[in-house]
Amino acid sequence: MTRVGLGIDLHPLVAGRPLMLGGVRVPSELGLGGHSDADVLTHAVGEALLGALALGDLGRHFPDTDPRYRGIASLRLLEEVRVLVEGRGGRIVNVDATVLAQSPSLAPFLPEMAMRLADALGLDPSRVSVKAKSPEHLGLLGRREGIAALTVVGVEVGE
Repeated sequence: MTRVGLGIDLHPLVAGRPLMLGGVRVPSELGLGGHSDADVLTHAVGEALLGALALGDLGRHFPDTDPRYRGIASLRLLEEVRVLVEGRGGRIVNVDATVLAQSPSLAPFLPEMAMRLADALGLDPSRVSVKAKSPEHLGLLGRREGIAALTVVGVEVGE
């Protein structure tokens, strides 16, 4: 049986932090605020994987009240999510992700983001799609107040 998970994440843009997306440091004068490295793309993938198997959310497994996760690389958390999914008999099939950001332009970094996500999940890169869309200056994303990511994943399970 194939189960589908949907992941969404959003973090505010702040000064004084690097911008990490899909495990890639993207040149920008603003980064994302959060307890970990605040990588919204990687978080959305993790949320989708947990959701596919009804395992809760990232906050349940990696609470922001736990100092072990302060500043942690989100790719490390994603590797732990992979272990949880596989421990429940799941096999990750594919990832389709979209980052919503007014700027910076993400197109040059998308292939590397897909490669890093694929590596963390033990997937062939052909099974990971990462896209970027501009909010066309609309709303909080268009005003560069934050960056969001949406992800859908497929996970096969033997049920």
